[in-house]
Amino acid sequence: MATLIMYYSQGGTTETVAKTLAENLDGSLLKIHDLKNRDGFKNRLLASINAFRENKTDIYPARVDLENFDTIYIGTPTWAGNPTPAILTIIDRCNFTGKDVVLFATMDSSRGDSNIARLEEKVKMRGARVIESFTIETKGKSPEKLVNDTEAIIEMKDLKMYKR
Repeated sequence: MATLIMYYSQGGTTETVAKTLAENLDGSLLKIHDLKNRDGFKNRLLASINAFRENKTDIYPARVDLENFDTIYIGTPTWAGNPTPAILTIIDRCNFTGKDVVLFATMDSSRGDSNIARLEEKVKMRGARVIESFTIETKGKSPEKLVNDTEAIIEMKDLKMYKR
């Protein structure tokens, strides 16, 4: 069995964290794409409202088969204190029964804990066992700093122990 790092990223910071996890934990990487346009002020505002209301969205891939993975990392930016619509949509379409899940959220400043709490509720309802979670502040950080911070979290939380 293997590890999957499944994530959504709009601006690239969550993607940097996900790629760092994949490299350090020998995990497969899967980016979830939101097919709605989330660029520009108006679309970002609507995206935050959608996240707050937990509205679903059109995504690619539409479904993910988790059968060959035993540990699943799920990562998302924090929008209005919540997970993104793309991650909420994919969670609702997956069966996490018997899977160990690690949740992570990126955030500009705060409210990542409420994002993690909601993610945990959602994946547990789909059969997951949440074994770890973390948030990482991204505001003003260079990609190199994000990599260093992610590697520090890997060490601090001993995430390598979940590699299979």
